[in-house]
Amino acid sequence: MATRIGWAIGLATLSLLLPGTAAPATAVDGHLQKIAESKQLRVCMWPEYYAISFRNPRTGVLEGLDVELAAAFAGDLGVAVAYVESSFPRFIDDLLADRCDIGMFAIGATAARAAKVAFSQPYLRSGIYAVTSQASGQIGRWEDLDRAGNVVVVQKDTYMEGYARKAMTSARIVAVNRPQEREEEVQSGRADAFLTDYPYGQRMLAFQPWARLIVPDVPVQPTPYAYAVAPGDPAWLERVNAFVAHIKQDGRLESIAARYKLTPIVARD
Repeated sequence: MATRIGWAIGLATLSLLLPGTAAPATAVDGHLQKIAESKQLRVCMWPEYYAISFRNPRTGVLEGLDVELAAAFAGDLGVAVAYVESSFPRFIDDLLADRCDIGMFAIGATAARAAKVAFSQPYLRSGIYAVTSQASGQIGRWEDLDRAGNVVVVQKDTYMEGYARKAMTSARIVAVNRPQEREEEVQSGRADAFLTDYPYGQRMLAFQPWARLIVPDVPVQPTPYAYAVAPGDPAWLERVNAFVAHIKQDGRLESIAARYKLTPIVARD
């Protein structure tokens, strides 16, 4: 298994394709046929997602659960893997424009997104967490977030934004485009906290000594994470689901998730 993953990563040379380099989609060719013909699986990834699809700043190499699983999927298909840089605001457009065959970076399978793309069966499940400053004296638990005068930052087009705008009625909600903006707002004191998920919360604890993680007593909006594909290709979605089922059964999901300390959010159903 390790040899196959290494082979697939080597073929890709761990490089990200520019978003505009993909060939246009055709109406008659399904993704399975195009992947077989091109001998390449194009995987949309967000390279700033700690433990999921994260470009190591020291080595420049992509690391994480979905980096390894994408390579494993390509190996199962007998093709090379090519990583296409994407993001949460952009991945739907990238899939619909056929810039990639699949999105593999722990994408929350929300109803709004499911109206535009097709999702696989879930392989992870995470609730919402908050990050505040160690110096903050006014936020000590989850219930302190939604209070008048507080500023809570979310990343635009994430399910955290949808939750905050519906559930938080007293705090002011500010949406930003880059994940680092959330950190900057809190660290500078312009915001009191930002909302995130389990993997990114672990990144903050690992790299930011000023950060403090707020964990709710009861899980807040647990959301399934799945792989996303363009709609209208049932054979391709079926093959993706077969891969998800296989990595659950053969232990690859559990073993790779454990290396990245993601065991608490593995979806075993």
